[in-house]
Amino acid sequence: MRKGLFLPFLFLFCIGLYAQQKEIRLKILQTSDIHGNYFPYDFILEKPAKGSLSRVATYLKQEREKYGQRLILLDNGDILQGQPAAYYYNFVDTTSVHLCARMLNYMGYEAGAVGNHDIETGNKVYDRFVRQSDFPWLAANALLDKGDGTYFKPYRLIEKDGIRIAILGMITPAIPVWLPKNLWPDMHFADVRTTVQQWIPYLKEKEHADIIIGLFHLGMNSQLVANGMDEGGGLDIAREIPGLDVVMLGHDHRPDAKHIANVKGDSVWIVNPGANGVYLSEIEISIAKEKDQITKKQLSGRLVNLSDVNPDPEFLARFQPDFEKVRAFVAEKVGTFTGTMHSRDAYFGPSAFVDFIHRVQLDITGADVSFAAPLSYDIRIEEGDILVSDLFKLYKYENFLYTMTLSGKEIKGFLESCYGIWVNRMQSPEDHLLRIEKDKKNEYKFVYPSYNFDSAAGISYTVDVTKPEGERITIASRMANGKVFDMDKQYTVAVNSYRGNGGGDHLTKGSGIPHEQLPLRIQMATPVDLRYYMMEWIKKKQTIQPEIISDWKLIPETWTGPAGKRDYQLLFNP
Repeated sequence: MRKGLFLPFLFLFCIGLYAQQKEIRLKILQTSDIHGNYFPYDFILEKPAKGSLSRVATYLKQEREKYGQRLILLDNGDILQGQPAAYYYNFVDTTSVHLCARMLNYMGYEAGAVGNHDIETGNKVYDRFVRQSDFPWLAANALLDKGDGTYFKPYRLIEKDGIRIAILGMITPAIPVWLPKNLWPDMHFADVRTTVQQWIPYLKEKEHADIIIGLFHLGMNSQLVANGMDEGGGLDIAREIPGLDVVMLGHDHRPDAKHIANVKGDSVWIVNPGANGVYLSEIEISIAKEKDQITKKQLSGRLVNLSDVNPDPEFLARFQPDFEKVRAFVAEKVGTFTGTMHSRDAYFGPSAFVDFIHRVQLDITGADVSFAAPLSYDIRIEEGDILVSDLFKLYKYENFLYTMTLSGKEIKGFLESCYGIWVNRMQSPEDHLLRIEKDKKNEYKFVYPSYNFDSAAGISYTVDVTKPEGERITIASRMANGKVFDMDKQYTVAVNSYRGNGGGDHLTKGSGIPHEQLPLRIQMATPVDLRYYMMEWIKKKQTIQPEIISDWKLIPETWTGPAGKRDYQLLFNP
């Protein structure tokens, strides 16, 4: 080779060698469980809100200035249900491109994992939303009922400066316990652990992934549900299944960022940003390759608190017309309440708050018995005009309404299960009435979520708090309609779809009905959500007098009365 040609060749060779060995810095941002908090405003409480996509947009701009195209933005599901901004574009304006899809496209998301509350909106909503997103929504364990394959895409491969990053999506498989089949037709849900084990070799060997990120809509800790599936277990998967570099979690709304060693001794980062866009989780990656071999790979993770981050003005201006549409929707008057109702009252005895739900359910269905719980832990509905926003306070979720067939014995077992997680066993007058404990902030909270504290209307009963679980409920011989209550007789019971599908385990563990038999007990299911029927019920009657129609009490009252006052102070006036 002539000398004049050798020097350029040597220069190009060195440049190529440098390119092979240079270190690439990547950043991955994750949102999860946004629950319709797109704007820095709570349309339900009618006040400014923390978090939201608008604050994510501000931080995103800042980080893109540093990382450019080497930044990857991901969402981990439960983004289509919660605030009225989501509801409006799910069910009211169904012809426009969904607001959430437009926002995520604008922000440049590159992949998302489907969450259980996204499925709760129904396939017409999430199918439309997926079509309108400029990036794939993932769930490798949502399998087609007919034929091979997955309902959503299983993974996405993203290449940044020669680095191949595989994003593997999963959804909690416990959906059949919570949601009726008509919301997820044509699919079923496989175990996450098994599915991850199947996909990791493929991503390594066929896709030659340098980094594998699990984008799992799961909680951190294992929690088995009625069908034997684990709705959480993210920590165990990260520890026990080699090959994952990062496990991004959501679902349980518990912010966390930590790294662990898996069974092979490799470091795995686990991050969860919590809910509502108050935090972001981020992973920084420094990686180098030489001749397609990784020579360096270092990861670090953390949570980013967005509480003091201002909403992005350009984001707000772009979506201001949508903001005004939603605000007008929630400000619509549907009727008038002649009294005030508070969910706090529901924990200590019959309350107008829960009994309003009972009244609607019994009136719509003609059922013998109604089961209902306070879905919002601490909400007040004021006397006066009732707006659409108030219905979101009163009924938080998009549950459907069922009627089911239960025997008297099964009704009693259901209630034993409810009060078993709700009420403490008192062994002296000084004990707590309710099952409460101190949290990390040293504040008293319920041990179990209040949305599982069902009471009944249509029957009269007492709850003896001095007796052990399973022996507390005594149901009177006469029902509210004057008929005899018989443990062996079959009754029509009104419940929401979450409960009717086994949510809370009251029908399975309490009533003793095998999970696979629950669909056989369903007599009727409404085609739209219960909140819609509440709106229509109020519009028809126009003026509603809050009243107590249920008939139950906690005994002995000489104990429960003073203990209830003490627990009320601990919970609500610390």
